[in-house]
Amino acid sequence: MKHFHTIRNPLHRPIRTAFAVLAIAAVPAAAIAVPALAGQTTTSRTTATMAAATTKCPTGWGSLLEANNKMSAAKLTNVRTGRHACFDRIVFDLAGKPTGYHVSYVKNVYTDGQGALVPLRGGAKLQLVVRGADYNDAGVSTYNPANRRELTNVTGYQTFRQVAYAGSFEGQTTIGLGVRARLPFRVITLTGPGNTSRVVVDVAHRW
Repeated sequence: MKHFHTIRNPLHRPIRTAFAVLAIAAVPAAAIAVPALAGQTTTSRTTATMAAATTKCPTGWGSLLEANNKMSAAKLTNVRTGRHACFDRIVFDLAGKPTGYHVSYVKNVYTDGQGALVPLRGGAKLQLVVRGADYNDAGVSTYNPANRRELTNVTGYQTFRQVAYAGSFEGQTTIGLGVRARLPFRVITLTGPGNTSRVVVDVAHRW
């Protein structure tokens, strides 16, 4: 069954400035590797903190809206999170070609249509809109989280506090991300393997 929504924060700006592109290009290849599913990472908070102290973290990120209006027929199949030395990462797995997104800090995240508050732990809230539905053309779900209030287990993460589902309608899916504070983030898209793609959001551990 489709969940009705109206996407908030309609203002858009280019995906990245030239400076941000250079910052991303400077990140080691290992930094954009797809993370293990939440709960499967073996890196402890202490180890991650020590690694960050000796790792040159990427710079040039901001905390303002990041958006790409591109639409494709991609379908959301999974939401994953992982921990890295300099940032926490959330990955949206999609069946299909790369698609657009709309990521911004908001006062609160609401279920569109009903307008019900989506409770989120943390000192700041990110609204993540991926331009891919979580159901196919026949209306059959392609992503069925066991717990919509806790899409992944982010216990022990330095930045993430909660990942919650906020619905899918008209080719778009909205996720609420509670974070420790308003910290800089970046959004990138990746292609493959095969006919799949990913939208990746990294939120830094610090400014």
